[in-house]
Amino acid sequence: MAKLIVTNRDGETSTIEADTGISLMENLRDNDFELAAICGGMCSCATCHVFIDEDWMAKVGPRSEDENDLLGELDSFNDASSRLSCQIEVTKELDGLMVTIAPDE
Repeated sequence: MAKLIVTNRDGETSTIEADTGISLMENLRDNDFELAAICGGMCSCATCHVFIDEDWMAKVGPRSEDENDLLGELDSFNDASSRLSCQIEVTKELDGLMVTIAPDE
């Protein structure tokens, strides 16, 4: 388990206990955060867009080329913090990760 600090689209922040070994998207979805995640984690829709606190970006790893392409099409894209939550596996090393759900586009 890892604790995640999540801010929803209304600006409300809460802490959740996340399962390790599955994606951030799956953890957010399982905790009833408003993510469409239409493609189910296949990196083909960008409906699980989140902002990772900049202090954590190095720990979640770099974006793939496909992820960059999808994120670059979004109005809310932020090069310093945007990620697709389906592309981040939650590990114990991410305990304390701070995430903000991106606006719905």
